[in-house]
Amino acid sequence: MSVERGSAFLLKVGNGATPVVYQTVAGLRTTQLSINGAMVAVTSKDSGGWRDLLSGAGVRSVSVSAAGVFVGSAAELRIKANALSGVLDDYRLSFESGETLTGKFLVSRLDYAGDYNGERSYTLSLESSGPAVAA
Repeated sequence: MSVERGSAFLLKVGNGATPVVYQTVAGLRTTQLSINGAMVAVTSKDSGGWRDLLSGAGVRSVSVSAAGVFVGSAAELRIKANALSGVLDDYRLSFESGETLTGKFLVSRLDYAGDYNGERSYTLSLESSGPAVAA
């Protein structure tokens, strides 16, 4: 696997249409992805002192966090509307290699900050609902 640029790790939000058209969220400086796989231990006396896990069991989820400078793009305004209304929306993460991760996400947190004589910034957190599909 070759080294990839962080600037090519993009968060995109859907436009609500069918088929979905994704728009890149502008102004992001950092983007982070966490894939959480829950495990179910089925260890017993017959395990020989080693932990045994049940494959395919438990609850899997994907968490996304990002931070950037607010530029007032249509994608940022859609995320703000999603946060205020508490609705699920289509999101896509794309990588320099051409890989993508697509799914329904809920904006679990959206924070704005600003300093005197500085730019307005924001951080956001997304939590998956249903499967996240890698392509």
